[in-house]
Amino acid sequence: MSMHKQGKLVVLAAGGTGGHMFPARALAEELLQRDCRVALVTDSRGGGFGDSLPQVETHFISATAILGGGLLHKARGALNLALGYLQARRLLRRLKPSAAVGFGGYASVPTMLAASAVGSRVVLHEQNQVVGRANRMLARRADAIASSFPQPSGLDPNAENRVVLTGNPVRADIAAVGEQGYRLPAEKTPFVLLVTGGSQGAQAFNELIPAAVAQLPQALREQLEVVQQVRGDALESVASHYKECGVNCTVQTFFQDMPQRLAAAHLVVCRAGASTVTELAAAGRPAIYVPYPFAADDHQTGNAQAMAEAGGGWLMPQRTLTAENLAEKLKGLMETPNLLEEAAHRARDAAVMGAAARLADLVCDQQGDQDRGEAA
Repeated sequence: MSMHKQGKLVVLAAGGTGGHMFPARALAEELLQRDCRVALVTDSRGGGFGDSLPQVETHFISATAILGGGLLHKARGALNLALGYLQARRLLRRLKPSAAVGFGGYASVPTMLAASAVGSRVVLHEQNQVVGRANRMLARRADAIASSFPQPSGLDPNAENRVVLTGNPVRADIAAVGEQGYRLPAEKTPFVLLVTGGSQGAQAFNELIPAAVAQLPQALREQLEVVQQVRGDALESVASHYKECGVNCTVQTFFQDMPQRLAAAHLVVCRAGASTVTELAAAGRPAIYVPYPFAADDHQTGNAQAMAEAGGGWLMPQRTLTAENLAEKLKGLMETPNLLEEAAHRARDAAVMGAAARLADLVCDQQGDQDRGEAA
């Protein structure tokens, strides 16, 4: 009998950042539509999916990162992971899930180890081009590894034949931006530059981008409209920099209407977290990617390189980025709009759409064998 008819239980293991929780939530919604039962196992500090998915049971276990810090921190982390494993194993023996899906990060490790121990189908979802440490550690126990990028790096060669390209789920309202297509600014209308550093903003952008914009020729500054996400304590100073050089701007600590902002944008300057890169691909928006230089395993550079190689954007590492070379890049793109149009199309072509459904197929073991290894 199919999983749909039996209503089997699928356990999701995720915690920490939205980069892990969002694809877990998207999969939960897809599985519920298929009449599966879904449970979330997260670390004790996690908040789960909130009130919007009451059908999902949430269970909390112990889990702490063991990397970084001193010997005491590592020992405490190892102890918490061991405790979390015992808690998860007891829980899974009671729940008897047909499958467990891990979304990376230390919070998923105890549950996925326990799932392997109790004989559940084990699926990992990797959001980044560079496979994270947790998923690398768990890979040999996985029945399948769902990848967001065509060629993930960092996996042991023995695990590569279990990689399936599913993509990373994006919100429907972001995908709808891509369906509307990309349009260059009409004559005498603003060129909209959208600047975002992810949910926490990017402090390095607060000085660098206004300084670069100030170096643009006056004609381009008069055409430009900057829409920038800025940390709260710098809102006034960033806005004043733009006003001093005659550039219209909108600065906010957070944009609640990001789909609309993306729809209006002609070029984006941003970090290269997994969610950012996959959303820009789905929206079909060209971007200058400035990866966060202190990310674990420098995974943001891997994400940005993948998009740059696909022709959907440009990688500019922060360590070599100056106001001068950023201004030069902005000037070149604004004066050569066909490059932006081409990059927008390439970005959209690189998007892997329907990721939640693909991932659900894989979890339910409905993915054809011909697709396996596609991303290896």
